Amino acid sequence: MTSEAQVLPSIRADAAKLFKDIQETIAATDLGEARWYLLVIAALVGGNDPELSDQLYLYIINKAEYEQPSQRQALVRRLREALVKLISIVGVCKPIEAILAISKVEKEDDRDHSFSRKNWQCDKENHERGMDWMRRIYTQNLEPTLDLFKAHQDFQWISTEITYGLYLSDRQTLDDFDTELIVLVGIMIQNLRLETHWHIRGARRIGFTKEDVEAVVGCVHKVAQFTGVTLNKIPTVADVEKEV
Repeated sequence: MTSEAQVLPSIRADAAKLFKDIQETIAATDLGEARWYLLVIAALVGGNDPELSDQLYLYIINKAEYEQPSQRQALVRRLREALVKLISIVGVCKPIEAILAISKVEKEDDRDHSFSRKNWQCDKENHERGMDWMRRIYTQNLEPTLDLFKAHQDFQWISTEITYGLYLSDRQTLDDFDTELIVLVGIMIQNLRLETHWHIRGARRIGFTKEDVEAVVGCVHKVAQFTGVTLNKIPTVADVEKEV
């Protein structure tokens, strides 16, 4: 079947309503108009419905600014990089479910075949890049945080070399704000108290406004309600503000 003949599935009305609500909410913040879907995919994948990523993709490509294959390829690069980064936050299985769901509804001409980690090496440069990004997020809390793993050195190594070195410090496709948004949302939707606290704080430290983080938290609650995820442990932005 050619891409011209491929009939794309319809978009669920309830999902489209959720996406529109979050898009408008985030567009009204200083985060701009191109990050809302990173929030959504992180919440869907970190939560319990990664397969709904196909609905998100279909919703986005129905917009005028994504009519051309090159525009859709650029979109997929951003969505795919979000999913790659989420592997370090939620594990590999849910991001796989999400990228395969998207792949099923992609037209052949819209596919992007780039390979972002092809030349990656676990070397000194990778370590320094990962540590630089960790310092931006944790600042004076970095050493005490790494010290939590003194008796569990594998976790410290994974954090510096893999989570931050391989995944989160890569800037080929997504920038600092994109990355911390994905991390914060991917953690928060899992109802994780401590690490949500760390990354609300981290988002504020790299330049998110208090109001913008509050908007993000509100949107995560909307996705949680939509997908039936319970969020009863995460701190508020106000709870964390004194540590910024």
